[in-house]
Amino acid sequence: MSQLTGACVFGQSGGPTSVINASFYGAVKAALDSESITKVYGAAHGIQGILNDVLYDMGQEDPKELRRLLNTPSSALGSCRYKLADPDKDEKDFQRILEIFKKYDIRYFFYNGGNDSMDTCEKVSRYMRRAGWECRVMGIPKTIDNDLFGTDHCPGFGSAAKYIATSCMEIALDAAVYDYPTATVVEIMGRHAGWLAGSAALASRFGSGPDLIYLPEQVFDLEAFLTRCEAVIREKGNVFVAVSEGIQDKEGTFISEYASKSGTDAFGHTQLGGLAVYLADQIKKCCGVKSRGIELSLLQRCGAHLASRTDIDEAMMAGMTAVNTAVAGETGKMVAFDCSRRDGTYACRTKLVPLQDVANYEKKVPQEWILPDGAGVTKEFVSYVLPLIQGDCERETKDGLPRFAKLKKIKA
Repeated sequence: MSQLTGACVFGQSGGPTSVINASFYGAVKAALDSESITKVYGAAHGIQGILNDVLYDMGQEDPKELRRLLNTPSSALGSCRYKLADPDKDEKDFQRILEIFKKYDIRYFFYNGGNDSMDTCEKVSRYMRRAGWECRVMGIPKTIDNDLFGTDHCPGFGSAAKYIATSCMEIALDAAVYDYPTATVVEIMGRHAGWLAGSAALASRFGSGPDLIYLPEQVFDLEAFLTRCEAVIREKGNVFVAVSEGIQDKEGTFISEYASKSGTDAFGHTQLGGLAVYLADQIKKCCGVKSRGIELSLLQRCGAHLASRTDIDEAMMAGMTAVNTAVAGETGKMVAFDCSRRDGTYACRTKLVPLQDVANYEKKVPQEWILPDGAGVTKEFVSYVLPLIQGDCERETKDGLPRFAKLKKIKA
C-alpha cells in the first residue's frame, strides 16, 4: 500500500488491567516516532471520546510522564462500555465518528480492548471503507480473562494470573493456622472462560493453594461440590476452594444467581458477584464449619505491584506493533501473540489476525486441560501459564508508595 499521512487516535475500552497503559505507551511512542503520523491523539473514555469530540494531544505530554505508564494500572485515558450498532442498520454513530476523523484528519485508529472492543474496531473499519475515508484500523488486545480468539494469550492475563496465584498462596497459609475445621472460598473473575480461576493452580503446585478449583467450562453441581468439600475437610481439617465467577448449573444458570439477581451491564451480560459468600455459607450449613468467602474483585486487574515483567514487555510490544504495521499498510487486523514453549524456553512474537475472526468470539480453556473430576486443571495448563508470570516490575516509588503517571490531558 502507498504511504498514508495523517493523525492517529488511540482509545481504551472495557475493563482495565495492570498493563493496559503499557500498550498505550508502546503505541504512543511508536506514533510520535513515525514520520507518517502528524498528530497523536488519545480519546477520553474510548469511542465515547471520539463521539463527544474529547481528544487529548499526546504530543504535549512529558516524555518521562508517558514512560511511567509502563507501571501505572487502569486506563489512563478513561474507559467505556459503549456498544456501537451495526453500521448496516444504524449509521448515526459512524457518521459522527467520520465527522471527527475528518475534522482532525485522523487516518489511523487504534483501539485497545477485549472481545467487544474488537467488535467496535471491525465495525469502524467496515464503515470507513464503505464511506471511502482511508483510515487504517488496528485492534490491540487486552483482557485479563484471556478469552480472545487467535492469540496465544492476552496482555493483562499474565499479571492477573500472577496476582491470583500469589494471593492464593498467602490466603492458604492464613486459612490453615487454626486447630478447628474451616472453609475458605475465593471468587475469581471469568464469566465464560476459566483461565483466571485455573491460574490458582500455580499456587497449589508451587507452594500452598486451593484444594479444589472450578471453571465455567464444566457444569457445576452444588450437591457434588458440598460432598467433595466435606471429604476434604474430613481428610485434612480444612478446605480451600477457588471458583470462577461464571460457574453455572446444568440449566445454564449462574450459581451466583442462586443468591441474588444482579442485573446486566451495557452489553447485556449478567453482572456477577457474591458467589464466594454464597458457597461459603452453603459449606457452613452442610459441614458445620467456620467459613469465609473472599472476592478478589478489582484487585486482580489493578494489582500493578505484582505485575509480570513479561506481561509489561509484551503489552508494550503489542502497542508498538499495531502502529508500525498500520503505517506499513495493514488495516482491519488485531495484533496477536504466537508463542512457543519448548524444553523450558519461552519465546513470543507478534502476528496479525483479521478483526472479523476475533470479534465476539470467546476462547475457552481446553477440556483436556481440566481434570476429569472437574475440580482442577492439568500440568499442561500450569506449563502454559507459568512463562507469562515471569519477571518483576521496576516500580518508581515516592515515600514508599508507587509513583504513577500523571498526564496533563491537554484537549485538542
